Amino acid sequence: MPIKPIRRPVVSSTTGRPTDDRDAGRPNDLPSHRSAAAAAGDRRAAEPSRHRAAGGGTGPHERRPAERAPQQRAPHERGLSGSDRSRPVLAADRPTGLYLSCAAGVESLLAAEAHRILGPALTVTESRGGIEIQTGPDARTPAAIRAALIDAAMRLNLESRLAQRVLWRVASRVYRHEDDIYTLGRDVNWSDWITPQHTLRVDVTTRRSTLRSLNFAALRIKDAVCDDLRERTGERPNVDTRHPDLSLVLYMDDLEATLYVDTSGEALFKRGWREDTGEAPLKETLAAAMLAAADWQGRPEDGALLDPCCGAGTIPIEAAQIACDIAPGLQRRFAFERLLPFRAHQAAWQALRQAARARQRAPRVPIFAGDVSFRMTDFATRNAERAGVRHAIDFKTADALQRPVPCERGVLMFNPPYGERIDTKGSVRDAYRARSGAQEGDDFDRGQPATSRAGREQFEGDEAATFFQRLSSHWKKHYTGWTAWILSPDMKLPGAMRLKESRRTVLFNGPIECRLFRFDLVAGSMKRPAATEPSAADPAQPGDADR
Repeated sequence: MPIKPIRRPVVSSTTGRPTDDRDAGRPNDLPSHRSAAAAAGDRRAAEPSRHRAAGGGTGPHERRPAERAPQQRAPHERGLSGSDRSRPVLAADRPTGLYLSCAAGVESLLAAEAHRILGPALTVTESRGGIEIQTGPDARTPAAIRAALIDAAMRLNLESRLAQRVLWRVASRVYRHEDDIYTLGRDVNWSDWITPQHTLRVDVTTRRSTLRSLNFAALRIKDAVCDDLRERTGERPNVDTRHPDLSLVLYMDDLEATLYVDTSGEALFKRGWREDTGEAPLKETLAAAMLAAADWQGRPEDGALLDPCCGAGTIPIEAAQIACDIAPGLQRRFAFERLLPFRAHQAAWQALRQAARARQRAPRVPIFAGDVSFRMTDFATRNAERAGVRHAIDFKTADALQRPVPCERGVLMFNPPYGERIDTKGSVRDAYRARSGAQEGDDFDRGQPATSRAGREQFEGDEAATFFQRLSSHWKKHYTGWTAWILSPDMKLPGAMRLKESRRTVLFNGPIECRLFRFDLVAGSMKRPAATEPSAADPAQPGDADR
């Protein structure tokens, strides 16, 4: 039996938008018996259908659907067939806007941050893996829209702690093959963005794309930019894959291709102060997400913050910058500073930077940090000096299992270390042998180099169980009244610590799915009283020992 080929949508060669077969030859790809305004309303109303057809996933330009009850159908939808109402809404159907990418699970936190930075003048919409920002009704002309987006892009790059990049959507269309990708690139007047003396780079990210070669798709965008500038100026720009002036991001799903201008350049987690990283450094954006999920903002009512296993110091440094109100992008440069649309706004950009410097203040709460390794504590101290917050952090080399409580109440927050950093005073050879009851002749004495077990991925099994049991026991004895937040990929961490979490938040550390556990520390045990002889009517339930 022959296999039925996948039916691709009929695409207008003029607009790049899909249409029904019966309407393929009609002007503007709209049914002849309906007005353009009604068809535009159908495209807006059909957005939920597109998400369902795509399997529930969303790309950078896809918004979460808002369900509408059938009886509340808009007037222009009444009397229309189901196929008319299910026409997909494309990014090209929406006004131009910005897209801020972030780690999965951080979208709502990033939306709240964007509202705080931008105020109510712009519209913020959550999507999977980021948020979209569009201008409000006050910006009606193209010049006003562009000015509003330029101001928003500058503010977000300077102030956002959670976003990974700030992208400007410049073109979008339905595609079937590589020639459509070239047409997408030619839809933009690139002389408005760069000159032939600038350099460029094209990155491609996809989700279920039908194209065979992503490198060729990137090449087609590069050709489109170069051809456009050659026709307008007689010259073409060069490619620089390391430090380009114009960085483009092409996103493709199974139906639509969208082209973005990257206004950030390097990823925003690179704050400009890190040189010494240590083992497996935590990204600054993830550390900021942990603090935002805990609603710790450096206010007096938030209490002190302690990271007993600080490593390179990412969490305490990020917390200190929040407490001192230091803008995260104040120590770095951005790609938009070299783009033509932003040149007329250099005075406004310098005013934003000056205002960010002027508002810095002394911290209102103490921040404590340290590590069992002298080397890691020294790394963290030097990083704090470069970040401008050395005065706001009290560093101390100490074992997390023995560190005394620094004050009456506060917040414990850390990313549990594995291997070298939980060892005694930085020594790797004796890594928790005494604490875990290891016998002589184990792997530490078989000629293995000391660094073979260094690294977070090596701390597992009995060592991890022993460490977390002793840590929770130390906390319950000495940190009563504190709140602990632990980021871990181990879903059984509460059971290993003999603690009951009061909350868990899904966060992703790169591709690794993690949980941010919250523990409200109290003295003693939270176990239920055990009966001497459990009866058949009241059998013991699994997990009771961990409650």
